[in-house]
Amino acid sequence: MASPRDGLLSRVRRRTTSDEGSALVEFLGVTVLVMIPLVYLVVALSHVQAGLYATEAAARTAARAAATSGVDALIAGDSREGAWREASAHAEAATHVVAEDFGVGALDVSLACEGECLSPGSVVVADVTGDVSLPGVPAAVLEVTPLSVTLTARGASPIDGVGP
Repeated sequence: MASPRDGLLSRVRRRTTSDEGSALVEFLGVTVLVMIPLVYLVVALSHVQAGLYATEAAARTAARAAATSGVDALIAGDSREGAWREASAHAEAATHVVAEDFGVGALDVSLACEGECLSPGSVVVADVTGDVSLPGVPAAVLEVTPLSVTLTARGASPIDGVGP
């Protein structure tokens, strides 16, 4: 005859060899291993895309600002060098405003001319460069290993037939 103790042992054995609840543990493990890196990838790519939009907008805006302010300075009677300095200052200011609007770090702008600067038929070209660091990386790690993406964009603005 079976004792009550034998029944207790068989129930304990059934519980310890059962697979109940293991699917939940496996699901949580896979979720942690797959979803967290996937979410980080989406956030990092959106950060880089925002930086790209900022760089492109800054290049386009800097070229337009340089062209309009340079021509305005020439019409006001400035020399070509003075007008170019005025154009460069406006391009820097426009780049700074765009960087603030998009919430990115500092953007570097360099201006050049195709043709005689600020004369009808020439083109003002602005090259903008910026670095976007990856989100969630501690500053101490960034000092040792630069984990950033360098973005560049070019904007051009032609000078119409208006001028001194």
